[in-house]
This record gives sequence, structure tokens and C-alpha cells, in this order.
Amino acid sequence: MIVIEREVIDLQTVKRLLVMSDIHGQIDAFNALLDKVKYKMEEDLLFLLGDYVDRGQNPRSCIQKARELEAQGAIPLKGNHEDMMEKALAGENLQALSHWASNGGTQTLASYGLLFEDIYHSIRDGSLSLPDQLLDDLQWIQKLNVYAETEHYFFVHAGVDPQKAINETDDQTFLWIRSPFFDGYHGDKTVIFGHTPTMNLHDTNDVYFGTNNIIGIDGGCVFGGQLNCLELPSKVIYSV
Repeated sequence: MIVIEREVIDLQTVKRLLVMSDIHGQIDAFNALLDKVKYKMEEDLLFLLGDYVDRGQNPRSCIQKARELEAQGAIPLKGNHEDMMEKALAGENLQALSHWASNGGTQTLASYGLLFEDIYHSIRDGSLSLPDQLLDDLQWIQKLNVYAETEHYFFVHAGVDPQKAINETDDQTFLWIRSPFFDGYHGDKTVIFGHTPTMNLHDTNDVYFGTNNIIGIDGGCVFGGQLNCLELPSKVIYSV
């Protein structure tokens, strides 16, 4: 069985678990990797570990693809870039908007036909009005779960706090943590995560297999690296 926070899904008919993360608007790589792994919704359970938006050429299309895959049974989780987007737009907060924009949010706005300056001024003036598609996608983002787990694996965008129980951990930790998790985790379940490019973990864009039961899969595609897919339980890797 798989637990998505408080939901439970039967795994009896699943042949493969597939995991991808940090697509960042790279819709062509996203589609190419799905083709390469020969994804079949009837046999595979696909986990997407967040960061569909920002920096790349078409964040809007990546959200739409993630939503289509979710309708077919995939499990999309929230990343820290969706968190920044939510705080900026749903929160109508200028400081959050500037922070998001400096981390690739301007590309996401552009994919919806919007300019950062116009959004900034409308929030400042209390007159923010967003296109229907963006509003709908924003509502979808707000409902995303921050983790999922099976008997053997824990799926999350950034990692876990090795000093706290899952039910005592706040969402921001699951979305943003780095070093304390890399160095301190020694749990029984294997944690599969994105967020930190693997180049920063072992000097290559390939999937990182930590000695302390953690697996990092962010190949830094948007920075000129690669988009990785981890197959479980075989640990076969696919990349584009």
C-alpha cells in the first residue's frame, strides 16, 4: 500500500514505481523521458516530486502535463518552487513575489502571457486579476501533498528532518531542507528526493545513492544537466 499523507492507495496491480523531479518548465525533456521509460499508466505508478515551474521554457505546459498524468493515476507532490508561486500569487505578497521572480518566477508568469511588472503593480494597488487558467492551476498547486510513502520508500521534494517524526514536521522542511537531512538521516525507509541537484552531492548529474538510505534524483536539467527517472525496486535509471 501507499500512503499519501492521509490517503491510502492499493499497490497490488503496480509493476513499477517511477520517480521524476525538478522538471522546471522543460516540457520537451519531460515528454522525452516519459517516452524513454515507456510509461504505462495501467502498470506503472509515477511519482513527481515537485518543481514543475520556473526557469525553463514552458512551466505552464509542465503543470498541464502533471495534471494530465495525475488524472491517469500519477502522484504529483509539491516542490519549493510551487510553494514560492503560491505565496506570491495566492498570498498577494510583494516580498514573496520578488523572491519568486528572482528564482525563475518571471518565466512562469511569461508562460501564462503575464509580465512581472504588471503583476507587481496590481498586487501593490490591490487590483490583482489572474487569467482563469492560472487561477485553476494555482488552486491545484494549493492542494498538492508534500510527501507520499510506501512500506519501503518515502517520497518528498527536499528531504526530512532526521530529528523529528513525520507527523511533527512542518511542510516547509519537506520542501526546503538540505544539509541536516543529507548528513543526519539514518531511517529504515529509503527517502527519494529532488530539490538539490545531484551535481552538488557527488559531482555528476546522475542519480545519487547515499550510503545512509537516501536517493537524490535531481539531475539539474534546467541548468544544462539531465532529467532523471528512477525505477523501483530495480533501481534502473533513465535519463534524457
